[in-house]
Amino acid sequence: MSWTDEKVAKLKNLWGKGNTASQIAEIIGGISRNAVIGKAHRLNLSAKIKTRTAASSENFNNSVESKSAKTRQGRRSKFKSLIIDKDFEPENPKQLEDLDENSCKWPIGHPDEEKFYFCGRSSLKDFSYCKLHLLYAYQPKGKKEDLSDKNEIPEFIEKKIKSA
Repeated sequence: MSWTDEKVAKLKNLWGKGNTASQIAEIIGGISRNAVIGKAHRLNLSAKIKTRTAASSENFNNSVESKSAKTRQGRRSKFKSLIIDKDFEPENPKQLEDLDENSCKWPIGHPDEEKFYFCGRSSLKDFSYCKLHLLYAYQPKGKKEDLSDKNEIPEFIEKKIKSA
């Protein structure tokens, strides 16, 4: 395929109007998208228009920021509702074989011990743990306390256990 003066003029005109390389290739006919991009680059046309990826990346960044703000707010409100709720069902000790998808899978004790079991309370939707153990497993961002001793229980969870 050879570029005639007529095709080059058409390319410059369509490129200036903001058409994509695929659209230009389709309008001119008989050439590929890559041929259009190559010719536009050789003619230094690429600097004259705002590329589609630049425009879409701005939209993408805006949508990501708004989604992350919604997610952060949603996660924070979920944890607040768990902390406010003081209604914990009693523990229902279960062995590994007795667990189902709706059981809390929080291990109690050490697997080598004879009295080892799993919590067994009803787990929350989309989580493996009950309300109480969810507070242990998923601490709200920025609320983690530095624990000097691994056996020490964070203050906000200790309060929650006492109120249960």
